[in-house]
Amino acid sequence: MSARELITEHLDLWTGAVTKKSSSGRGSNGKVELAGVKKLRELILELAVRGQLIEQSSDDSPVSILIEEIHSYREKLVDTGELKKQTKLPDIPTADAPYHLPEGWEWCRMGELAEVIRGVTYKKHQVSEQPRDEHVALLRANNIQETITDESVVYVPLELINKRQLITKGDILIAMSSGSANLVGKAAQASSEVHATFGAFCAVIRPLGKKLSLYLGFFTTTPTYRQQAQASGKGIGINNLNKKALDNLLVPVPPIEEQHRIVQKVDELMALCDRMEQQTSDQLEAHETLVDTLLGTLTQSENAAELAENWARLAAHFDTLFTTEQSIDKLKQTILQLAVMGRLVEKDAEDEPAVDLLTQIHTRKVSLAGDRRIKQPRPLAQLDDAQYSYTAPAHWAWASFQDVADEISTGPFGSMIHKHDYVEGGIPLINPSHMANGKINEDSSVSVSPPKAEELSGYKLVKGDIVMARRGEVGRCAVVTDRESGWLCGTGSFVLRFHPAINRQFILLLFSTNTVREYLSGNSVGTTMTNLNHGILKKMPVALPPAKEQHRIVQKVDELMTLCDQLKERLNQASETRNQLAEAVVDNALN
Repeated sequence: MSARELITEHLDLWTGAVTKKSSSGRGSNGKVELAGVKKLRELILELAVRGQLIEQSSDDSPVSILIEEIHSYREKLVDTGELKKQTKLPDIPTADAPYHLPEGWEWCRMGELAEVIRGVTYKKHQVSEQPRDEHVALLRANNIQETITDESVVYVPLELINKRQLITKGDILIAMSSGSANLVGKAAQASSEVHATFGAFCAVIRPLGKKLSLYLGFFTTTPTYRQQAQASGKGIGINNLNKKALDNLLVPVPPIEEQHRIVQKVDELMALCDRMEQQTSDQLEAHETLVDTLLGTLTQSENAAELAENWARLAAHFDTLFTTEQSIDKLKQTILQLAVMGRLVEKDAEDEPAVDLLTQIHTRKVSLAGDRRIKQPRPLAQLDDAQYSYTAPAHWAWASFQDVADEISTGPFGSMIHKHDYVEGGIPLINPSHMANGKINEDSSVSVSPPKAEELSGYKLVKGDIVMARRGEVGRCAVVTDRESGWLCGTGSFVLRFHPAINRQFILLLFSTNTVREYLSGNSVGTTMTNLNHGILKKMPVALPPAKEQHRIVQKVDELMTLCDQLKERLNQASETRNQLAEAVVDNALN
């Protein structure tokens, strides 16, 4: 099967296999990675260096002639003093070859075909953050992308740089050290003259002669190269690829004429992959826009009849709309928004009016203030219609959050807890990082001794409290259960307390909606980290349903979220199957 047939025969598989995006780069669509097309690219590259991408030609000159020319060129550079005499590289036993090569190809070591030049360490005072006269850019591992980039470079004086340390056209820049094994050996070729040098955590592979330059640059993008580089660069903590390991890498070398045909064919097939990616990305974006539009009609519906009509339109195309994790996540967010807008459950005439619940909350707060357990509450205030942040049923009561909560308090000041106060396995403090999915996941190292906890007794949590992040991700909350009762509110958190009739899970739903989170984010302060102040939270407008309706809403949301999670699980299983099929096609093509 030809490479083009391999693509077209499995077109649905290549374009249909997608995964959650792990990083930026080629083959990604912002939120998902086109894993099938990425796998296809790797297959094309691997077939190319195995001699299986194009037909061999008996008219091609023997590869031994090319290798002899390279050896002669090296000797010439040694004679002129431009290169040091190389230590003899080990022979390549047949058993060490990664795979069998076509007739007319040969395995060579990288050190036979190219000069490997290590980067240089410069002292801090020699480096400038800004460009200067008689300075050149110092490239580092972060500049190695699909091509060599000039982002976030620093500059060093030209006078400090050996001429051979300057990058020239055809040089291949390589990351030699990284905390990530996946980044060690990452390479990009200079396609034009680059006025730059490279740092100590990098190296340059400089092909010996121009004939092999393009092919070697292409080779360093292939799985055959990456697997060898990563295996040689494994380490503890920091992964390092040394010059000796690079010199000894095995390179499959075809005749020079075939090299040109390989590079040309790869360029042609990569362009085809580009078109496939673009088409798939466009389809995903169009799908996302359609989902946004149709879900938007639900939350923007003016009345029950319009909502029913819009839901019917969406339900008719449910199977084609909710086919990605992103679309299901958006459906979940829409469910939350509809919940706090009173659109998920019917009104029950037997329910106590929401305004009566507000009155009960206020009466209780006055009583608590009389016992000096909380501050004296302000009189109940009616919100102006202009303050409503979303539509809600007429039988719900709009109020400021401070009138819904019994108490809104912050955790202790940072000056009240010092580094030496923390112990292992003591009384936990709950900070934003300990809140996930409405539950508390403590860190045993972020805790204090019982005597210190007693000093901070004013910040003790009790069952039914809600702890809420006041820095970082706004709206992050968790409910305190019996298990966490007696633990402490951390410095980065709020404690929210409520009337017993308030459903704590309804409050969590409220803070999970985009509407509330956008309100809080828009009114928060901070540049490096969002900080939510006490006053903003108190003023936040809230539509409060009757107590019994809160319970029905929470129950309905739980039912719908379970269905969404089941749908997502089925999609993930189908996606995993597609990815495994793509892997199987690749393995079959190579073996």
